[in-house]
Amino acid sequence: MNEVTTHLDTTRELNLVVTAMRGIAAARSREAQQHLAGIRAYADIIGTAIGEALALVDVAARPDGPPTRAQRHLRIVLCAEQGFAGNFSERVLAAALDAQESSNDSLFVVGERGLSLAAEQARTPDWSDSMAVHPDEMPSLAGRIADALYVQLDAAAATRVTLVHGVPGGTQAQSIVSRVLLPFDYSRFPVASHFRPPRITLPPARLIANLAEEYIYAELHEALMLSFAAENEARMQAMMATQGNIEQRRDELQAEFRRLRQEEITEEIIELSASRLGSRQVANERITRE
Repeated sequence: MNEVTTHLDTTRELNLVVTAMRGIAAARSREAQQHLAGIRAYADIIGTAIGEALALVDVAARPDGPPTRAQRHLRIVLCAEQGFAGNFSERVLAAALDAQESSNDSLFVVGERGLSLAAEQARTPDWSDSMAVHPDEMPSLAGRIADALYVQLDAAAATRVTLVHGVPGGTQAQSIVSRVLLPFDYSRFPVASHFRPPRITLPPARLIANLAEEYIYAELHEALMLSFAAENEARMQAMMATQGNIEQRRDELQAEFRRLRQEEITEEIIELSASRLGSRQVANERITRE
């Protein structure tokens, strides 16, 4: 009886903790998604600037689109920093590793959970970092990833770069997407026409390259925010499932408590009845002797 009561108290306390974690995860997911509009607006501005900068050079001198055949591939994998997010990080890392075409491919891993999973599979990333745990930390993290990326490019260690990350799915499971960062696809930006050429201080080719780097930074920032929102959405769903298990266990314990309590009451009634019956027998024997 005392053991069941202790277990019931524990389930109540655990339910409070899980409820709090679920609320925090939901708030973080919403906050991250609220930042996306600003990030995308910034990317749109840079994209428009790229289109205007492309108009400053002859068609023959414009950067080419992505080649049809890739060479060495670098995948940047965005996983969770903290646990209790179900199999979110496992799915992201699996999507990246399953797509590998060569043992020479490079791997960047962001997030402690992803790094631990990679170690379990005897995979050592070429670069890694902790995943930000708050949206305000994303710009700095995007900058660090970009810096590490350009080190790889300067060393000719990669010719194709892909981002692999989760995106929020609402009530559904989070989707895992792959987004090509490099080679940079200039063809997606409409070349401006019938506009007044801006006054620039850089050669057009250098200006276009700088704008492309800024757009890549915006893409990294957006992917980090989407991954963070998806991670916390997965954590919220995991906490909901845990709450269901806790409530089921609580119901079982309450049923067990009622059963034990009923047995205790029954034993008390039997003992009381036996005591009264004994008293009557003693009284009857006394009367008989008299």
